[in-house]
Amino acid sequence: MDYVVQGTLDELGTPLSQITFVVFDLETTGVSAGEHAITEIGAVKVRGGEVLGEFGTLVDPGSPIPPFISVLTGITDTMVVAAPKIESVLPSFLEFAEGTTLVAHNAGFDLGFIKAACAAHGYPPPTHPVVDTVVLARKLLTRDEAPNCKLSTLARIFSKTEPRHRALADAQATVDVLHALLERAGSFGVHTLEELRGFVRAPTPEQRRKRHLADGVPTGPGVYVFEDERGAPLYVGKSTNLRNRVRSYFTAGETRPRIREMIGIVERVRPIACATALEAEVRELRLIGSAKPRYNRRSRFPEKMVWLKLTDEPFPRLSIVREVKDDDAGYLGPFTSTRAAEDARTALHEAVPLRQCTEKITSRTRRSACALAGLGRCGAPCEGRQSAEEYGLHTAAARRAMELDVTPVFSAVQARMERLALEQRYEEAAADRDRLASYVRASARMQRLSALTSIPQMVAASPAAGGAWQIHVIRYGRLASAGVMPRGAHPTPFVDALVATAETVVPGPGPVPAASAEETECILRWLESPGVRLVQVEGTWSLPAGGAGRLRARLDRAHPAPEPHRRREGRPMR
Repeated sequence: MDYVVQGTLDELGTPLSQITFVVFDLETTGVSAGEHAITEIGAVKVRGGEVLGEFGTLVDPGSPIPPFISVLTGITDTMVVAAPKIESVLPSFLEFAEGTTLVAHNAGFDLGFIKAACAAHGYPPPTHPVVDTVVLARKLLTRDEAPNCKLSTLARIFSKTEPRHRALADAQATVDVLHALLERAGSFGVHTLEELRGFVRAPTPEQRRKRHLADGVPTGPGVYVFEDERGAPLYVGKSTNLRNRVRSYFTAGETRPRIREMIGIVERVRPIACATALEAEVRELRLIGSAKPRYNRRSRFPEKMVWLKLTDEPFPRLSIVREVKDDDAGYLGPFTSTRAAEDARTALHEAVPLRQCTEKITSRTRRSACALAGLGRCGAPCEGRQSAEEYGLHTAAARRAMELDVTPVFSAVQARMERLALEQRYEEAAADRDRLASYVRASARMQRLSALTSIPQMVAASPAAGGAWQIHVIRYGRLASAGVMPRGAHPTPFVDALVATAETVVPGPGPVPAASAEETECILRWLESPGVRLVQVEGTWSLPAGGAGRLRARLDRAHPAPEPHRRREGRPMR
């Protein structure tokens, strides 16, 4: 006789209608849980579609709130001055959430700050089950239904509450989004918390069907190219272990909607084995820049970088250009946006009275001067008040500030900021601070790049596994050759052979004459990593004594680079 054994409640799982969810949201002073602080916590406790309670409070972060955060959230220093500190708020929030399932939109961001606060004040990290509505939305919604998974987008579809970067309001909107997504999940047979978590992790049928594309991919460092049926690149990536990385695209761990969409049309994977991880990183950048695969978001258009140029004419001015030419002009950059270049230009104009008009001026030009001349911001060469030789002193000062010493720009803008602050014109002072930051960061970046790109040849080595050495030949900031010297091999003939077979590099004009700025920065990061040793250097590798690096560190400590307040889409920062 056969017996039917009834499943236990544990095997059946916990019905979603019986789960108590705490849907929460944070506002913070920035994006790093290690460096920034919480300014507001909002949470809503729900079960079976019914609201059981709410939790909301401002939090004194213990430091000034950056102006761009105040503009975004509406939370000011005045509002939090009398608010409790996180050490007083945290126990109450943990008690409110005890025994529940936590829910957040881009949960990694919010949980990161909660975990950091717990670690700082002696509480164990939360071990609650977690549901991330970003991940759930990506699994359940099509692009036709929602063009992206931002909370603001989903709230317009599913909620009457408008998210406004205030914690409790955003948590209330997330409650509505959660309920709508759980209802949608029910049509897929998801009725318990265990089924919900398994449903989110499950690979798609296309991922399962195309797992064989990872067969035959070698281990070791390299680049992989996903190609369609015509052989056109869809996506390019890199890894220190090609086989493991390519396999991961066909598992439940890969949840990015664009990548899952790409998996649906990919027909083959082309691996490109590399000698070292640095070579793989560089090859990835070059392939993305040349092939521009449509599923890569990063580094597809290095040619869209812009530069601030000190024009080559009798009375030079500062111009924003996209191309570095082989002329005698001075350059600063590259900048990732025209706005950043404009900010840097404004900062430089504060220190050096270069003309700001765009007309071509010669020693014979005669026309009425603009208002800047009356304000003492320009010597009016257009009216003949200033000779080319006199104007040349300003040109030399500008070039020096762009290439060697940012101190005059820093001092001039800082003095203006202090004056504006005394006049209580804080928003204008904050705008000047951001302009100064753009200038100093661009100058520090260019000086680091130029220090390496001016060297005709450098050979450097770093220790590898098993006593081997990774050796790279770098010419004018471009990776020309890479190899791994086995343990016990004599270095001289190995290095000589690597140099002899290295790519011939003919430098072009400008601060990055032979490679993209990103490639040279990859090389710089490797050169600055622990254990790297210089084998050969032609010329001198150095930075200017009055360089921008020292001021950039000071700026970054006081005012971190502005970034989006949070990653609502749940995508990693890159």
